[in-house]
Amino acid sequence: MCLIVLAIEQHPEFPLILAANRDEFHARPAKNAHWWPDKPGIVGGRDLQAGGTWLALHRNGRFATVTNYRDAKPPSPKYRSRGHLVTDYLESDLAPSAFLDTVDEDAYAGFNLIVGTAGDVAYLSNREEGRRALGPSTYGLSNALLDGPWHKVESIKKKLSALLDADNVNETSLMRLMNNRSRGPVSEVEKGHLDFGTAHAITAPFIVMPDYGTRCTTLVLLDSDGTWHVAERRFDPAGQKAGESRLSFQD
Repeated sequence: MCLIVLAIEQHPEFPLILAANRDEFHARPAKNAHWWPDKPGIVGGRDLQAGGTWLALHRNGRFATVTNYRDAKPPSPKYRSRGHLVTDYLESDLAPSAFLDTVDEDAYAGFNLIVGTAGDVAYLSNREEGRRALGPSTYGLSNALLDGPWHKVESIKKKLSALLDADNVNETSLMRLMNNRSRGPVSEVEKGHLDFGTAHAITAPFIVMPDYGTRCTTLVLLDSDGTWHVAERRFDPAGQKAGESRLSFQD
């Protein structure tokens, strides 16, 4: 499970606001947000198991983020790691929608992919037909389709909209927004291979479990001067802060 909220041209100081929780097994190795030495110009956290990333930016002003799509289709070793969708876009010179048209959707397990620049953002899932251009609005994404009717997606969008209306958008308020550990309603718990306790735990925006949970919260803000700001806060299995990184750059 992961959670992303995105606001495009909803605030005069920050024309693009993205906040994301990465949920993953705590044992899966990853590296903190950093400038990648082997891929100059890319900044973000890195999955050390498959080599890709869940969210990253390029110094030229491109950004991308991906989530898994939760469905009943079993995993297969034939699939390429979804984290490479992010780096493929960042290293491309194609416009967002043009890049999405080149993606081989059958090469990956279920995914949701958002790619963009300061003024052009697009979305693709291989669990629905076609791509979508994302215009000025607020969007929410987890492990179903964009703006799917999950409680935590609807709740996070509503709470971000309230921050925007109150002109209370900053690192502190956004980190607090993403740190909501309240579970969703029992009616939203999906039956499947998970036990009830686990299935209910993952309905929370911020997940805390011993083996699996929210590993980090990442904020991406583009300010009106064209400066990109990235803040990453990392958490241990108990949900306690384990470290922070901050980086800023102009394209």
